[in-house]
Formats: sequence, C-alpha cells, structure tokens
Amino acid sequence: MVAWADYKSEAKGRGALALELYVAHSTPAKAPEDVKTSLPDHLAYQAQLERSGQLAFAGPMSDESGEHMQGMGLIIYRADCLEAARKLAEDDPMHKSGARSFVLRRWMINEGSLNISVGLSTGMSALS
Repeated sequence: MVAWADYKSEAKGRGALALELYVAHSTPAKAPEDVKTSLPDHLAYQAQLERSGQLAFAGPMSDESGEHMQGMGLIIYRADCLEAARKLAEDDPMHKSGARSFVLRRWMINEGSLNISVGLSTGMSALS
C-alpha cells in the first residue's frame, strides 16, 4: 500500500492538481424524525462553514437506482488536516445529536473541470 504523502507528491510531480479535501459520508443513525429535528441546526451550521470557506460541497445522495432518497449525504470540507476536518464533522449538529453518523476520508482532486457562469448585470450565476 502506498503512503498518502508519497502518492500526493507523485501526483504533483506528474502535473496533477493534488488538491486535498476531506469527505464525510454521513448516514442516518436514528429514526427519520430525529434527522428532521436536527435539520435546521445542521443547515445553519453548513451555512456558517460555507461563509467561512470551510465547506466545499454538501448534499444528499440517492439510492443506487437514482430514483429515491435514502438519507445519505456527502459533506466535503476544506481543512488543514484530517483532525481539523474531523472536528468540523463532529461539531455538525446532525452528528453531535447522534441522528447521523459519518465516516471521514481524505480526498485528492487530481483531474476534472468546473464551469461557473456569472451574469454581471443580472447577478445570476450557474455552476456546472
């Protein structure tokens, strides 16, 4: 097995972005009512992290068919290290209350693209 730091160095050496983020795979741990009860505080916490630049992306995931909600979600943090990202995840009211649990992993972004469109006179924006 290759050490993470070695792989990151190799990726940078071959010209990859090697941007390190942290992904929390969040799953329900209690009844749906418990998740719904924690939702307003969870969303406020997410908004706070977004404003501070610590939240890259977050949102729900479908089941394997793509047709139904299963209550799972992904939360992608910007942090200085795994421990700092773990603290962000642990402080999420959804996880703090025990309504959801999470598994946290490092994620290295090497390839891909991101398109942003901003209407200067309309203030409209689109991300694709």
